[in-house]
Amino acid sequence: MTLPPIVFEDEVMLAFNKPDGLPVVPGSREEPGGSLMESVQRELGPGIGNVHRLDPEASGVLLCAKTKLALDCLSGQFQAKTVQSLHHALVVGMPVEEAFDVGLPLEEDRSRPGFMLPVKKGGRPAATSFRVLEQFKGFAWIECRPATNRPHQIRVHLAASSLPVLNDDRYGNETRLLLSALKRGYKGRDTERLLIRRLAMHASELTVTHPLTRERLTLRAPVRDDLGVALNHLRRFGAVRCKPGLPE
Repeated sequence: MTLPPIVFEDEVMLAFNKPDGLPVVPGSREEPGGSLMESVQRELGPGIGNVHRLDPEASGVLLCAKTKLALDCLSGQFQAKTVQSLHHALVVGMPVEEAFDVGLPLEEDRSRPGFMLPVKKGGRPAATSFRVLEQFKGFAWIECRPATNRPHQIRVHLAASSLPVLNDDRYGNETRLLLSALKRGYKGRDTERLLIRRLAMHASELTVTHPLTRERLTLRAPVRDDLGVALNHLRRFGAVRCKPGLPE
């Protein structure tokens, strides 16, 4: 397996732009050698460890530590909730508000292992802030800032807000993005393919305190090509309202 693009590296830290569909660590369903960290340790050495995780279906910045001291320092920041992360998601639906917060606690769905449920009582506290960057015909490009780090938190909170992430097979709906639905007079429906097939969510930024310099550092991973292509088609053929400040 070819390693993903490196977006940051120094003597104690290493960050990748993880592609979608790649688990960070091996799971019960993955074959040996099928995870990012297996490839990283095989290619770069067994001393490198992942500091956090991303959903296998999602893409974006994934931080690793090269030393035990750096791993302990960075992991402690996640536990202390001092790490700031920024995600972007292409969602299905038309948001009513330009900014909104969701604070529904989450718990694992006992009837469906690997799924999370929003609950009103009990569960683990979870909070996410959302801001609409661009709105299209039936879709929206949203900035997501989680204050906690629960499994599938952003996806569940968006689904609970009737704005599921496009192509989310766990918490979404059957809506798919087709050029024929955006472009008038589109020809070629018989051979048409989806503009994007995978989960339309990307971890864009991660801000941590550097283990050695103690300075705040923001790691950035550019939006991957397939999601960028889908956004460009929406901007060209399906724009309703655009907002400034969208990272390219």
